[in-house]
Amino acid sequence: MSMKNQTLISEIFLSGFQNLHNFKIPVFTVFLLIYIMTVWENVLIIMLVSLSRNLQSPMYFFLRQLSLCDLLESSNTAPVLLKTIISDGVTMPLVGCITQLYFTAYSVTFQSFLLAVMSYDRYVAICNPLRYSSIMSHRVCIEIILMSWIISICSTLVTSSLIGTLQFCNQKNINHFFCDLDPLLELSCSDTFFAKTEATLMSIPVVVSPFILICVSYMCIAHAILKIVSNTGRQKAFSTCSSHLAVVSIYYGTLISIYLTPSKNQSQNRSKVLSLMYTVGIPFINPVIYSLRSTDIKKALKMPYK
Repeated sequence: MSMKNQTLISEIFLSGFQNLHNFKIPVFTVFLLIYIMTVWENVLIIMLVSLSRNLQSPMYFFLRQLSLCDLLESSNTAPVLLKTIISDGVTMPLVGCITQLYFTAYSVTFQSFLLAVMSYDRYVAICNPLRYSSIMSHRVCIEIILMSWIISICSTLVTSSLIGTLQFCNQKNINHFFCDLDPLLELSCSDTFFAKTEATLMSIPVVVSPFILICVSYMCIAHAILKIVSNTGRQKAFSTCSSHLAVVSIYYGTLISIYLTPSKNQSQNRSKVLSLMYTVGIPFINPVIYSLRSTDIKKALKMPYK
């Protein structure tokens, strides 16, 4: 179709969850409470790690970064989600939609790197404990995090810039509660082959490679734990990485369910429910998992300045 016969759009309409009827207020209230709790939990983790002298190890340094990432992800999507529920959808500028997509992709990329770094930290702690303090020094931790931030910023900026060059015509409705990549590309009247190819290729170093590193680290950890003679020693070694393993399982399980399942084989409602898990659910669950499993955090809650 000729571009002359199509009208370029500058706004996107997110329909969110339709036909809630009498459940609109209860659903809005539930998600509002989850968002408030998410902000409170993650800010609390950040404050505890920053103030408590007992939470200055590399593991808690990385946990603070994870809380920052969860805070960004939740604040990027939850307010729009709440507005789509109470208003039966929300209209936002195309630029705002692409910006939201950028921060979502940035959060996913950085969290993938961070979970890989945290798995390596657990590998060193269990498999090479005598050299742990020298390998995972404070300087090394800061350098790793800065590198992860920079790579995440640059890689997602490339993808967002490519999407920004596309033209969007006529249709402006997205059956979702936030601006995700595939639904947004479906609205474009330009050729999206290059943008889709770039996004797929970019996912290999920023999402797939960290997952491979995590798997390798845990295979080494499992091998080391099996060599421990006493059951008490095995349980103690496993307990140091059980929280991280739970977070990794939920995070990658959700991503795989959403993005590796062919879009023709899953309904839009199923996709939205799964997206809720990693945009709203995971930022809420992560602090709970670490708080329940960490005796250090429990102690810091009682004595935050010691």
